[in-house]
Amino acid sequence: MWVQEKEDVSLLCSYDTSDARYSLLWYKQPSSGEMVFLICQNSYSQQNATEGCYSVNLQKASKSIQLVISASQLGDSAVYFCALREGTVGGLWGEVHKNPGSA
Repeated sequence: MWVQEKEDVSLLCSYDTSDARYSLLWYKQPSSGEMVFLICQNSYSQQNATEGCYSVNLQKASKSIQLVISASQLGDSAVYFCALREGTVGGLWGEVHKNPGSA
């Protein structure tokens, strides 16, 4: 996908799960090769997640999630991945992820 700098970018990901509790995670992989975590949306959350210039729109009925990058910049050039994590360990994972230095 090609976009002009400062344009909003929208990426769509479809998923399939029978679990009631799950999380959808977005990552990007720039040309340097490392995987960079961007944002996580939990199925049980009442609001769509927002993190800096990244926001998501979860559509449970159609089993899809949209990542929106606001005012894209050259540094946003990458391959983007969405991942599904099923089960009920999302809360614990979220705490560890947000506070990697805590015990």
